[in-house]
Amino acid sequence: MAAAKLTADELNKMDDAKLLEELAKAKDELFKLRFQSVTQQLESHSRLRSVKKDIARIYTILRERELGIRQAPGSAE
Repeated sequence: MAAAKLTADELNKMDDAKLLEELAKAKDELFKLRFQSVTQQLESHSRLRSVKKDIARIYTILRERELGIRQAPGSAE
């Protein structure tokens, strides 16, 4: 179920559409992990924390691109 931890370099190489797709996957996984936590079926609480950090990383990169701090791959500088 769990995807590998996403690094900022990996995320920076993705275009905005792919980032939004990864964001949707991460949010879905976070929902499932929270549900498992409430029903006390969660085995790895550290995965919950890393998914939250992945979501924050994606939002940060999207916002930096919006502000012009970071360039999307393939865009003219």
